[in-house]
Amino acid sequence: MTAPAILPHVEAIRAALAAVPLPVYLGGAPAGTALPKAFAVLYPGPGAASAASLADERTALDILLQVTCVATTPEGAIGTADRVRAALTPPLTVDGRACWRPEELGGPPLQRDDDVTPPLYHLPVQLRLRSIPD
Repeated sequence: MTAPAILPHVEAIRAALAAVPLPVYLGGAPAGTALPKAFAVLYPGPGAASAASLADERTALDILLQVTCVATTPEGAIGTADRVRAALTPPLTVDGRACWRPEELGGPPLQRDDDVTPPLYHLPVQLRLRSIPD
């Protein structure tokens, strides 16, 4: 067996968030463009493949990720976090994989970013996603 791929899991997360609907960017918001009043930025980790059985085939995948919820108001960032959590509550659909429901890990508190004009509010939601071959 080959090591499990991370990208299909990231795309499943993006699809779940886009279905809310919520604009979602990967790795950062695009520079030099007008941004929506509320959006999410997905920061996936590299994941870790581990043994799914005693045969030591490294086919189980564990990914830590952060979805940073961004808005022009504190209430908007909190509401965006609520939408993210709701969208990522059911198990994700990844071809050839059985996914657990994403596990919420919490995250840092709401922060105001005064380095941009107008200021933006950020509320990170941290999650763990696990999957095995189905």
